[in-house]
Amino acid sequence: MPTPKQAAKELIEHLSDQASWDDIMYELYVKQKIEAGLKAVAEGRTVPHEEVKRRLMDKKQHA
Repeated sequence: MPTPKQAAKELIEHLSDQASWDDIMYELYVKQKIEAGLKAVAEGRTVPHEEVKRRLMDKKQHA
């Protein structure tokens, strides 16, 4: 598994030469969030879909 620095370099290398700072920052942000989500899944820190639906319906009913 690549280090964060290596992953950032690879990500940047795959961007267009016309990529702006905002484009680069966005891609790095998305990559970090995806990796954090995958880590949460691996650690079992997730909420089942049915539970999320139940919570949203409860909030909707109390609004």
